[in-house]
Amino acid sequence: MFDTLKRLFGSDPAEAHPEIDPHVAATTLLVEAALADGIYADCEQDQIRTILSGAFNMDEARCEKVLAQAEEMAETAIDHHRFTKVVKTCLDNQTRIALLEQLWMVVLADGERSPFEDAFIRRIAPLLAVDDRERAFARSRAEARMRTS
Repeated sequence: MFDTLKRLFGSDPAEAHPEIDPHVAATTLLVEAALADGIYADCEQDQIRTILSGAFNMDEARCEKVLAQAEEMAETAIDHHRFTKVVKTCLDNQTRIALLEQLWMVVLADGERSPFEDAFIRRIAPLLAVDDRERAFARSRAEARMRTS
């Protein structure tokens, strides 16, 4: 899963979609998933950092910069389309499914199931062109990974 995202984001992000960095767009979706229940827990933020360093191969300084930008964008966002559009343009189907799995990992990080977080991911999945079946499989994989970590 992380290898596909690394390959995608290994190129210059500005080339893929000039008005918004794909790293920031994907990270903003991760932050919005964490915020969906109204609580941005430290464990959710830590999970996002883990994803940034593992999937996007970012060093700590870059990770903090991207996360800060994404948090600011998530706070001021009026919808998700601007972020999902960039992600959908830049990622192939398999990588979008991997991102959906990461969204589940973020919302599951606090150990609580929230209907608001579930609803957020149900809304985001079609915008990323991920069908319900793949969304359910992504959740199952994320739950299994969270149990083993």
